[in-house]
Amino acid sequence: MASGSKIDALGQFELHPILGSFGEALRLSQSPLFMVISAAVVLTFLYVGMKPKAVVPGRLQAAAEVSYDFIHGLAVDTIGEAGTRFFPFVFALFFFILTGNYIGLLPFSFTFTSHIVVTLAMAMAVFILCIITSLRVQGLNFFKHFMPEGAPIALSPLLVPIEILSYISRPISLSIRLFANMVAGHVLLEVFASFTIMLAGLGVVGDVLAITPVVLNIALTALELLVGLLQAYVFAILTCIYLREAVAH
Repeated sequence: MASGSKIDALGQFELHPILGSFGEALRLSQSPLFMVISAAVVLTFLYVGMKPKAVVPGRLQAAAEVSYDFIHGLAVDTIGEAGTRFFPFVFALFFFILTGNYIGLLPFSFTFTSHIVVTLAMAMAVFILCIITSLRVQGLNFFKHFMPEGAPIALSPLLVPIEILSYISRPISLSIRLFANMVAGHVLLEVFASFTIMLAGLGVVGDVLAITPVVLNIALTALELLVGLLQAYVFAILTCIYLREAVAH
């Protein structure tokens, strides 16, 4: 928001207790609230969409079926036959992130994917699942990945730490990518919205000049819709790629 000539673009990411003293006692902020809302929206969409079970689907059922087929195809095509086992996990990740990104664009809402602790928690869940799957499928052969095939043994003190560092950096890059894109987009929206308010207070000339940031904000909102979808897709497909490495011998 703009206060005089000051723009507090990062104020929208601050956490505040909800539900009065009850929420304050439980340290309950708007972030988990909107996580629950996002999960409820996805479940409601799937339940209402698939409830008719019509041979000729309506719009909502068709949307639910397309969503199912899209993520199922993504999981199976990327991971392989084992993708069916991981499909529910990938599906939940994709639509949880997508819904959170889109709900955060609504007025008086909150984008929980703009907090690194949330995106890191999801990335760590993927990372831990990949390690457990790798050890279960590959056994001790999993550790051979940290020594490139064909490389001289004498270089192992150098190559092994590099490979380990590269591997453990996956959840960091996965979480920062989503977090940074959400923060950057919302900061730009806040800044241009503040410019509109500031210019509108300068009289007729200001009203005319305020049209420019309004148009830019509309374009940025459209861009944020695209970015929100792309970031959910990138998170899901990278998860599939990591799981493919885990199940591959």
